[in-house]
Amino acid sequence: MLDFSRRDAQVAELMDDPACDLRLLFNTYRQFARINALLSRWHSVYRRHLRPALPRGRPVRMLDIGFGGGDVVRALARWARADGIDLRITAIDTDARALAFVRELEWPDTVSFQQASTGDLRASGRRYDAVISNAVLHHLDETAAAALLRDSRALAETVVVHNDLVRSAAAYALFSTFVAPFFRDSFAATDGQRSIRRSWTVPELRRLAGPGWTVRPLAPFRQLALWQSSA
Repeated sequence: MLDFSRRDAQVAELMDDPACDLRLLFNTYRQFARINALLSRWHSVYRRHLRPALPRGRPVRMLDIGFGGGDVVRALARWARADGIDLRITAIDTDARALAFVRELEWPDTVSFQQASTGDLRASGRRYDAVISNAVLHHLDETAAAALLRDSRALAETVVVHNDLVRSAAAYALFSTFVAPFFRDSFAATDGQRSIRRSWTVPELRRLAGPGWTVRPLAPFRQLALWQSSA
């Protein structure tokens, strides 16, 4: 029996292996679009937490950390365009394979991709109106996750939204039963299970984030770490 009372930081996701099968990795990136549409609730997050905070009357600069397959970036660009928001998205990932994948696809001219870390951008003095990530924090150890939270807050002028999984036996059982069987020929099923085991609970992430952050559950099995400028 798996123990969900504590985070299993020792289990590694297959996609994080530098030597993993590239075909399966790219299939995983493609399947992220369906998984995120089903589970991550980014449209609700955009309407409730991002759209109201974004400035109007000028181009809006957004940073997406760990873009993976790029599907969240594509959706955000589409929703912003429909709302008349001039959103310019910079999407970064430290994995060169993710960059190779997105370069095979067509993108709006308001989206750009870079292989970079938040530390790189912070060192260069970059700033953005909004900073987001999707299912990134659980990939990191506690020290790296805390650093990413600090970096994202330093890089943001207005709002930060980190959308990640919540660890629980129920989340694991429901994903394994109703989601994983539909994602084959990729790492999505196995890594989805391992992601849940690696994730924090809401109280754990709240402690990790510290003062100034709000951490709240997002049904069914997600959570948001939020920061917003008081200015």
